[in-house]
Amino acid sequence: MTTTATRPGAPGGPQSPVRAEPAARRESRSGVAGLLDLPGNAVRSIIRSAATTPGRLSVIAVGLALLAVLTGLVGTISAQDKKDTINGLIDHREPLAAAAQQVYRSLSDADATAASAFLSTGTEPPALRERYEFDVAQAGAALAKAASDSAGVDEAAKQVDTLAQQVPVYTGLVETARANNRQGFPAGASYLRESSELMRAKILPAAQELYAIDTQRLSDEQETATNFPWAATALILALLAALVVTQVYLKRRTNRVLNVGLLVATGAVIVAILWGAVALVVQGTLVADGKNDGTHQVDVLVRARIAALQARADETLTLVARGDGANYEKDYTNLTLQLVGPDGTGGLLAEIEALASAPDMRGHINAAKDNAVAWLKAHTQVRRFDDAGQYQESVNLAIDVSKPDSAASAFLRLDENLVAAINVGRQEFVDYTRNADRALTALAPGIAVLAVIAAAGATIGIRERLREYR
Repeated sequence: MTTTATRPGAPGGPQSPVRAEPAARRESRSGVAGLLDLPGNAVRSIIRSAATTPGRLSVIAVGLALLAVLTGLVGTISAQDKKDTINGLIDHREPLAAAAQQVYRSLSDADATAASAFLSTGTEPPALRERYEFDVAQAGAALAKAASDSAGVDEAAKQVDTLAQQVPVYTGLVETARANNRQGFPAGASYLRESSELMRAKILPAAQELYAIDTQRLSDEQETATNFPWAATALILALLAALVVTQVYLKRRTNRVLNVGLLVATGAVIVAILWGAVALVVQGTLVADGKNDGTHQVDVLVRARIAALQARADETLTLVARGDGANYEKDYTNLTLQLVGPDGTGGLLAEIEALASAPDMRGHINAAKDNAVAWLKAHTQVRRFDDAGQYQESVNLAIDVSKPDSAASAFLRLDENLVAAINVGRQEFVDYTRNADRALTALAPGIAVLAVIAAAGATIGIRERLREYR
């Protein structure tokens, strides 16, 4: 049965009936409003509870536990990220930079070797042919490795595409030059010069740019590995401060000097701070040493080797040009000035000698300097023979590795010592960086465990005080 109520209508008019709201609907609306107000009720309840000492202690316990857990989480992630970055430097980033350098070295050596083989009279020497083919195969393998991480870097991918497209064109031109040369056609020299121009104009610049990109990425990750963990440090110092303030508060409220739980929590935080500080200082120092004594010195050595390889190709191509190689000779002079300076005691070799710290590296660099001087001396004699019309004598002195005083022998010894020095530098990088990784051993799980101890200690310590109010 529906109940009605009346409401006044117009003056003197009839009364209008009004339906009353059902009781069930009123209760439903009341329940929804109550649910919507639950957060507000909870906040008001916490505020009322915090007005009492037990309530405040409960809030402090929860806050300390949450802060300890958050600090442990951020600290663990930060420590593990550093460890992962360092392992990435050793296992991924540095090998990729080395692969990019190998692409340049192999292609440049292939160019010089092809020219040396072309200059040989009669049948092409099998050793030179094998070396050329090995250089091309090694460049292909190194390029595949360097390209494996270029997808996310547009400029690196561009250089990889250039190399992938142009190297087959280069090898095709070399084969055409060889075929013409075997038949005694003078066009062989033109094809060889065209292949060398392609190498210098497109291929080697792309390889050098790829190496520069990968070297910069290596340097950037080394910087990342030494970045200071500001967020984790701020949290752990805040946690330590909160624990100290809590103990001072409890002492004033309870007149108790010691609280075992809070002391344990504070001790765990102090251990985490000291452990983390020492580990990070040692790790940062070792990564920096790996950069200064490893990758930086390797970079200078690589630039010296690139200059030597280019100069060697210019030396042989000057002879291939048969009187029309003035530009090659000019390039040779500029590159050797870059390598050893005007008097044979400066340039990149002097720069790396000043930087080198490892005795083995210094030994190889000193030997390389002697090799460079011997090479320059042999080259001077090569030019004298060529300028005097003694072409075959100049060719023999330039490419005959069986003669200890030939330009070819001096260059090979120089290259071997530069490679050995580069390997020493790479090993220095690995040793320092691996030790940096060891400095972070167990730090990430250690921080997590100490954070749990801190949270548990704070909770237990305050719970003991709460029991006194029951």
